[in-house]
Amino acid sequence: MPQATYPTMNTLRQDWLSNIRNDLLAGLVVALALIPEAIAFSIIAGVDPKVGLYASFSIATVIAFTGGRPGMISAATGAMALLMVVLVRDHGLEYLLAATVLTGILQIIAGWIRLDRLMRFVSRSVITGFVNALAILIFLAQIPELTGVAWPVYAMVAGGLGIIYLLPMLTRAIPSPLIAIVVLTAVAMFFGLDIRTVGDMGELPSSLPVFLFPDVPLNWETLQIIFPVSATLAVVGLLESMMTATIVDDLTDSPSNKARESVGQGVANITSGFLGGMAGCAMIGQSVINVKSGGRGRLSCLAAGVFLLVMVVFIGDWVARIPMAALVAVMIMVSIGTFNWDSIRNLREHPKSSSVVMLATVVVVVLTHDLAKGVAVGVLLSGFFFAQKVGRILYVTSRSEEEGRLRTYTVTGQVFFASAESFINAFDFREVIDRVRIDVSLAHFWDITAVSALDKVVIKFRREGTTVEVIGLNEASATMIDRFGIHDKPDADIRLLGH
Repeated sequence: MPQATYPTMNTLRQDWLSNIRNDLLAGLVVALALIPEAIAFSIIAGVDPKVGLYASFSIATVIAFTGGRPGMISAATGAMALLMVVLVRDHGLEYLLAATVLTGILQIIAGWIRLDRLMRFVSRSVITGFVNALAILIFLAQIPELTGVAWPVYAMVAGGLGIIYLLPMLTRAIPSPLIAIVVLTAVAMFFGLDIRTVGDMGELPSSLPVFLFPDVPLNWETLQIIFPVSATLAVVGLLESMMTATIVDDLTDSPSNKARESVGQGVANITSGFLGGMAGCAMIGQSVINVKSGGRGRLSCLAAGVFLLVMVVFIGDWVARIPMAALVAVMIMVSIGTFNWDSIRNLREHPKSSSVVMLATVVVVVLTHDLAKGVAVGVLLSGFFFAQKVGRILYVTSRSEEEGRLRTYTVTGQVFFASAESFINAFDFREVIDRVRIDVSLAHFWDITAVSALDKVVIKFRREGTTVEVIGLNEASATMIDRFGIHDKPDADIRLLGH
């Protein structure tokens, strides 16, 4: 279970009150950008827009209190929405709400058993590829808003980007993305431009969410239906949240509590399911918007959720008039700011294996739109290259002693599945000699494959009539060999070599 952490007054003050003005303004910008995305993700999942909007409100609000990464935004996401399509189509909304609650329960369990520690196996190259792929996907998601449209849309997007990038040269008092949204909305209304608006994405809800229990039978059959979906949602949600937390850690140069974040995501998803929302997780795009707009504390995430609900329920008529071109400009800014441009310049300088891992992660994520698959490929490639690299760091030298009657082999390095064959091939079994001493004091045996390799070496020498002595085993290697090795057991040569 994760180590309990109790916030002190200093921590609470830092998280909530140290950056009030910037957190509130950043939360407002995030809320404006969340609305069309939440509607779009609802459409992807095949549910009413209010399901995504209620989810974004409840998740963002709850995670502000329960999460382990201040300044990170969580809400309904496209990655999660794609996993819900079949369940909604075959069984309906109520089963999705039940699956959302179960997703939260599984994420809380994952936090308790510290699955966040698996992030240690995700290399920097995978994280860079993940970031670059998300930047590309964010940009590609804006293309439909820029194809087959009238010239005013392009002018609005260009104007929005101009405000976003040029205004900070004059003042940073108010986040430039917020100014861009307000100015472009005013221009569109003043000139009566016939361009796509937020209201065209779908109908905004007119009432507050209410607590409801999913209307599904509480039996084994229901669990069989929702568990596979919930398990997948839990894994993808935690993976994306942990990766995003790492990115925000880098952007803000501050640490996060990933075990607490896992539990917090679970609590937020349970709340979402009981308030009529779908499952969600951390959003890298919105988190970058928040950080770039000056948001650092928990207040920014809470403000995003509260502003979102207030705007869609109480001033929805005004929000519906925001031109999509303004939000496209903001998301393009996010895409440009998210992409790690140094990774392109470093392709020639960094090791080829690191570059291959980064590019493979990008390609798989972009082609499949599945973050989990991209990260899985990246992690597997990282493991493969690491095993190759470590496997080559194995040296076996030998020297003749006692007038040629004894040969001592000195093994240096790591013996495991990737280096076991090289270990075996380093010995000369055809040499006619009385005794062989294998000194492994500078080596370590990591797995059963390594133990089996040692067994083969010893037994092959014995079959040639040579006496074999193994010396220098460290405690961990000795324990593994005592447990799994067979060269010192009766009939060892028959059991290992099959003769």
